[in-house]
Amino acid sequence: MILVTGATGLVGTHLLVKLMQQNDTVRALYRTDTKKEYARKVFSSYFLEEKKHLFDTIDWVQGDLNDIPKLTEAFEGVTHVYHCAAKISFNPSHYKKLRKVNIEGTANIVNLCLIKGVEKLCYVSSIATLGESLSNAPVNEKAEWNPETPNSVYAITKYGAEMEVWRGVQEGLNAIIVNPGIIIGPGFFNTGSGYLFKKIYAGMSYYTTGTTGFVAIQDVIAVLHQLMNSNHTSQRYILVGENLSYKSVFTKIAEALHKTPPKKEASPFLMKIAYYAQSISHILFKTDRSIFKSSIRSAFSTTHYENDKIKKEIAYTFYPIEKSIQETATYFLNEQAAPR
Repeated sequence: MILVTGATGLVGTHLLVKLMQQNDTVRALYRTDTKKEYARKVFSSYFLEEKKHLFDTIDWVQGDLNDIPKLTEAFEGVTHVYHCAAKISFNPSHYKKLRKVNIEGTANIVNLCLIKGVEKLCYVSSIATLGESLSNAPVNEKAEWNPETPNSVYAITKYGAEMEVWRGVQEGLNAIIVNPGIIIGPGFFNTGSGYLFKKIYAGMSYYTTGTTGFVAIQDVIAVLHQLMNSNHTSQRYILVGENLSYKSVFTKIAEALHKTPPKKEASPFLMKIAYYAQSISHILFKTDRSIFKSSIRSAFSTTHYENDKIKKEIAYTFYPIEKSIQETATYFLNEQAAPR
């Protein structure tokens, strides 16, 4: 039995597709029926009508990472665990919630893996946890976390989660950590990179000058599956298909959506003004904030990531980001055109 946490998110849902195509026996942890039904819609888009029932053959368990009784129940008979669940936010006021889910929740997963004798754990982390290399050289798996860097609260708690996984390894757990870049994939347009498609479709004028790593959802799923079914253990792997500028990616997304690409370059000064304006509005009127100091730093930083280790160890070839953008945009446009 395979357990997938975060089964109704971008990675979790696409992973379920892969596992059901392989005829695996799967148990999926989910939090709300609304998210489950949306995951059904994304899942079903990969199958012909006669195969869509596979979604209901999954053993669905409703609960969260801090519900120990329900989590213990979910681990019964489980031999392998894909830990994809996480809370994503860059808002410093969400730190306690992020810590509860990302760090304490992962600790619970690790503890139950050890107690139940799980054969292997694959944990989906992020490139946000990787340190910066010296002299602007590409970042690889040897880069060390720097607590002095003004890291986002998301990065801090994902790093804390990794420490729980490595603690489990020290206690005898077979585990792998993957660090994906920004994941491009269809179906989830209110969070992560999917939100970019939504924003650009609505009309976005500005781009920032930063560069970072991007990866197609196909690559994340394929590598996770290969690593789980390999002898590789006690290792981390960076999953980045291409290092691209935000301007380049925004342009490709806009073109795929048949929209005008962002033409105006946002300056750090302009972003800081927007940050303070949002902060004042939040204090006075309790409005939501979308710009934070850590996100400004990321928007203008230029970081390149190596993918040599994973390409060498499992002879992997990455999917073109432009093709993934096209496929995601097509899904988005079809969703927009569908009857409400």
